[in-house]
Amino acid sequence: MSATIACLSLTGVSEAQAQATIVETTTTQSAGTITEFSPDTIVIRSETAPAPIRYGYTKTTTYVDENGVPVSIETVKSGLPVTVEYTRVGDRLVARRVIVRRAVVAPAPGVIEKQTTTTTTTTEK
Repeated sequence: MSATIACLSLTGVSEAQAQATIVETTTTQSAGTITEFSPDTIVIRSETAPAPIRYGYTKTTTYVDENGVPVSIETVKSGLPVTVEYTRVGDRLVARRVIVRRAVVAPAPGVIEKQTTTTTTTTEK
């Protein structure tokens, strides 16, 4: 009988430990333009948020283009439009995946593009 009680006690402890190690994570997305990129932080200015959003990142953070193809971290810089997939760890936002989108280049204001075609006709004498 004491062996049965000891066995039940050990089972109860291992179940409690297993329940304590379950961590639920929710991944959220945020889109915007990088305003700052430092060795441990990405700051994004979003059209929907009133203030810039600061994300931490780790060695496991992945960087991809719009097609999901991995890109080098060296290509990530201020001014690029991105979508950040992140999780909340305590009071920090940690980037899990950064999707680098192509920068949209707008024409400079006041610049007018003009195309001229010149046709030369020669006749034989």
